Amino acid sequence: MTSLVRLFALLVATATLASAANWRVTVPAAEVDRAAVVVSFPMPAAASRNAIVNGRAGTFSVQVDDGGTARFVLPHIKAGESPVLTLRPVDFYSTDVASVAADGRVKLTVRGKPVLDYWTREEPLPNDRVDKKFLRSGHIHPVHSPAGTVITGSYPADHLHHHGIWAPWTKTQFQGRAPDFWNMGQLTGKVEFAELVRIWSGPVHGGWVAMQRQIDLSAPSPVTALNETWEVTVYEVTATVTPMRVFDLVITQTCATPDPLILPEYRYGGLGFRGHDGWNGKDNATFLTSEGETDRVKGNTSRARWVHIGGRSDGALAGVGILGHPENFRAPEPLRLHPTEPFVCFAPSQLGEFRIEPGKPHVMRYRFVVTDGPADGALLEACWQAYAKPAVATLSAE
Repeated sequence: MTSLVRLFALLVATATLASAANWRVTVPAAEVDRAAVVVSFPMPAAASRNAIVNGRAGTFSVQVDDGGTARFVLPHIKAGESPVLTLRPVDFYSTDVASVAADGRVKLTVRGKPVLDYWTREEPLPNDRVDKKFLRSGHIHPVHSPAGTVITGSYPADHLHHHGIWAPWTKTQFQGRAPDFWNMGQLTGKVEFAELVRIWSGPVHGGWVAMQRQIDLSAPSPVTALNETWEVTVYEVTATVTPMRVFDLVITQTCATPDPLILPEYRYGGLGFRGHDGWNGKDNATFLTSEGETDRVKGNTSRARWVHIGGRSDGALAGVGILGHPENFRAPEPLRLHPTEPFVCFAPSQLGEFRIEPGKPHVMRYRFVVTDGPADGALLEACWQAYAKPAVATLSAE
C-alpha cells in the first residue's frame, strides 16, 4: 500500500510540474565559495526547451541536451548561499557558443569571439625546414583569452613535438616493445585524429566528441595501442568580475588490442600544456599551484588540485588555470613543471608504474579557466570547488 501511495504522490508532483507555467529552481548551498558554477537539473518533459532562469542572481540562458538534462552557468555563489531562480519559457535565444568544423579544424567561439581550435587534420609545419615526421593532428591550438590573446604554442623550436593541449604517453611497454607516443621525432609512436563523432552549439555550451588513436610505429607494421575519445565542452560564463573562458576536456582511453599498455614510472606523460612562445625562458612564465607554490622548480613533482601558468604574449598578460578532477587516477596528480619552458604536465606515472588494461577505460578529466591578467588563486580555488562538486538543482512548482 505504501508503494502505491508513493507512486500516486510522484504522479501528482509530475502532473503539477507539467502543468505549471513556471518552476522554481533551487541551487544547493555549499560550505565554500564557488565560481563558474555549471548547474544542472532534469527539465520537465512538458517544459519549453527554450528557457531562461532569473532571480536575484541575474538572468541566464538554459540549454537542454538530448537526454533532458538542462544546464545553466552561475558566475559565483558565496559559501552558504542557496540561489533560487525561476525557470521561464522564451520564444527564442541565440546560439552564443558556436562549434563549427571547417578547414581541418573544429573552431569554438563565444559570441563570435574565438576560444580554441581543435585539429582534425595535421597542423601545418611552421616552415619547410621542419621534418614532416613532426606533423600532428588531434590537439588543441590556439587557445584565446577573453581579450583575444593567444596563450598556447605549437611546434616551438626547442620542442617541435609540443602542441598546445595534447595528451600522449611517453615511456611505455606494449607487446614487448617500447613505443613513445610523446617524442614523435623518434618515430616509435604517434597520435592522430580518427573521426569527428558529434558536434554541437547552443546558448550555454558547445563542443565536440572526437576519436583519436595512439599508434605504435615500432612494430613491423603500425599497431593502434589505444583508442581514445576526446569530449570538449566550452561554456559561456557571464556577469563575472573577471572575464573568463571555461572549457572541459574528458579523455577516455581504451585498449585497442587484447594487450595492456604498461606505463612505467616516468617524469612526464599524459595531459600536457605548452604556453605561448613569448613565455619561453625561466623568467618569462609564472606558475601557481593549489598548494600556493610559485617556484616552478619546487612545484615540479608536487601534487596539486590545480595549476596556473601565465605570461605575456605580444605584451598582453594572460594565463590558464588547469583544474584536475578529484576522480582522476592518483588525484591530486603530480605535476611536471619545466624549469625554463612554458610547459605543464599532469603526470600520474611519477608515482610508479600502472597499466591501462583491456576492458577498463582510463578516464582523465580537466577544466581549463582562461583569464587575462595575473593568476587569481582564490578565483581558481572557487572554480575548482564548482568543478569537483557539481551543482544539481531541484525543481518545484511556483
